[in-house]
Order: sequence, then C-alpha cells, then structure tokens
Amino acid sequence: MVRRARAGDVRAVRRLTEPLASRGVLVSKHPVASYESVPEMRVAELDGEVVGCGALHVMWEDLAEVRTLAVDDGARGLGVGSAIVRGLLDDARAAGIARVFCLTFEVPFFARLGFEVIEGTPVEPDVYAELLRSHDDGVAEFLDLARVKPNTLGNTRMLLHLAP
Repeated sequence: MVRRARAGDVRAVRRLTEPLASRGVLVSKHPVASYESVPEMRVAELDGEVVGCGALHVMWEDLAEVRTLAVDDGARGLGVGSAIVRGLLDDARAAGIARVFCLTFEVPFFARLGFEVIEGTPVEPDVYAELLRSHDDGVAEFLDLARVKPNTLGNTRMLLHLAP
C-alpha cells in the first residue's frame, strides 16, 4: 500500500535513506529537513511496516523532481519502488506538472517508467536564473552547480514528459 507520509513515518524514512546517503546514493539530510519534506512524501507499507519512500519536489510551474526514493532491501523486486513513483507521478499530474526530473544511478528502473536520459538542464535561461535563488540542494543538483558536484558524480539526468 502506498500512501501519503505522516510525521510519524520520518524515523522509518531515515532508516531507509541514511544508509544510501552514507554511500553517496542520496543527498544526506538533517532530521529537520526530513520532517519539512513530509508533505512532499509518499511511503509504502508492507505488513504494517514502512518499506519504501519517495518525494515529489515542485521546482517550477511545469517541473518537479522525484527524490528521496528508497526501498528496504527485503522489499526489492516486489514493485514497491514503481508503486511509489506512480503515486508521485499522480501527485505531479494533480499539481499540473508537465515534466518530472530525476537524478539517478538507477537508469533502467526509471527508463521502465518512461523517463529518458537528458543532457544539460531543461529550462529556459530566465527560469534557470530564478532557480539559482533556491537554497535547496536538490535544485542545485538539477542546475548542475559546482557546489554539489560530489553529490552528482556518476548520476544520470532523466526526464519524463507527463501526458495531460
């Protein structure tokens, strides 16, 4: 079952994400940032336990990012990650988002969901200039800024155009 996250899920989300952050797969977050992202997040439960999580971060009027996607090792291969991303894509459609971005090591996984590899930053120069004002590390990764290069090494930039 995939559902919207609640504040009480943050400990389980951190249990899933911290090992990935320590390996450089996800961006490390302070606990307060995890609580702040609860409204963006969905979790997957299996037998009453949170076994997966993911978030949709709106970056601009037509653009959002799938981020903080993690699945417990024991639940891999059960469709948990796909179910979470499908829920996040539903959230994007409901918010009127036309394009969804991800920065990932899991290219085949996201390709199966319709994401395509891209080069560069797919926004107009005026939007790029506005996004530079963001303090969010994920937005900085999207913009490919030097200060987050250690976070992005080896990652692939992918984009999905949502059908209306």
